[in-house]
Amino acid sequence: MLDWTDRHCRYFLRLLSRHTLLYTEMVTTGALIHGDQRGDRERFLRFDPAEHPIALQLGGSDPQDMAQCARMGADRGYDEININVGCPSDRVQNGRFGACLMAEPRLVADCVAAMKDAVAVPVTVKTRIGIDDRDSYGELLDFAGAVTEAGCDALIVHARKAWLAGLSPKENRDIPPLCYDVVEQLKRDLPHQTIAINGGIKTLDETQGFLETLDGVMIGREAYHNPWILAEADRVIFGDARRAPTRNEVLDAFLLYVERELAKGTPLSAMSRHILGLFQGQPGARAWRRHLSTQAHLAGAGIEVLTAKLPPEPRP
Repeated sequence: MLDWTDRHCRYFLRLLSRHTLLYTEMVTTGALIHGDQRGDRERFLRFDPAEHPIALQLGGSDPQDMAQCARMGADRGYDEININVGCPSDRVQNGRFGACLMAEPRLVADCVAAMKDAVAVPVTVKTRIGIDDRDSYGELLDFAGAVTEAGCDALIVHARKAWLAGLSPKENRDIPPLCYDVVEQLKRDLPHQTIAINGGIKTLDETQGFLETLDGVMIGREAYHNPWILAEADRVIFGDARRAPTRNEVLDAFLLYVERELAKGTPLSAMSRHILGLFQGQPGARAWRRHLSTQAHLAGAGIEVLTAKLPPEPRP
């Protein structure tokens, strides 16, 4: 979700669900440790208190650097620190982090142990079920066992392997088959470890089904493109009896945030791009998205762009 789940996106998603745990985009240890002069550290660590509960996702492989950055995140108030061991892009591999680290379970375990020593908040690992030809269940179990023994509080498992050579990141999200049964077997073999599943999940009905055997479900791109999936999550998944907001109520609340950010010099397009899916599937949604896409980037664009050509409120 690099370049997607920035602070503007997360603020918007929080308006839909009070309880869903939100994750930052992956932030490299180098950007935090060496990013003071460029302002990267503040840009990547900044979040609104309304975003809680929120996890900081880190990319890196040096235990000391990971511990230092975990401490930065905990000091800023993040509720969880997550290690990305799932991203398959070339740039990430060249930096020796992401999915390529599945080949080095001992190193990932050392990172987990160092981070656990540095912070009191949970330290979690997001991973794949395998990489390249190293995709046997035994290797996955060894990896999961190593990080569990090091103190990992939860594993979030993307139920696809990753091909580090030959497939693009986009292809790695679609071509390797989903193997949900592998994640469920991992939970049976590590019953005391918190294990969440990720990959291709699009509905709350699917989510409820997985929660019968697993501890959590991560929904990424579907929640971005069709964010309304989160509107009923509080009631269906978390048992919160309060009425879900309407789409227009969510937009009205987001407009207040947009006004504050515009006053600080944030361009409208940096925020509007995250709400294009708010009216997904509703009459008039396409015209509204087209209007936002063509008008929000113009100089001087204000909140009136977000309310023009607004689709009619759906009937209950």
